[in-house]
Amino acid sequence: MSEARITRLEETIAHQAKTIEELSDQLAEQWTVVEQVRAKLDRLTERFLNLEEQSIEAPANTRPPHY
Repeated sequence: MSEARITRLEETIAHQAKTIEELSDQLAEQWTVVEQVRAKLDRLTERFLNLEEQSIEAPANTRPPHY
């Protein structure tokens, strides 16, 4: 192999290694966001279910006696 070809291959490998590292960092950031959204969804689901239970237990809407 020629010296120039080896140099090009080394440059390509270095570029790919940098790209892989950047993608890995972005994936880690996205995973953090996914976990935050999942936690928020769990809280909202629990809140919704609690509100739904309260509305079922609420007394029926009746007319006031003066009607």
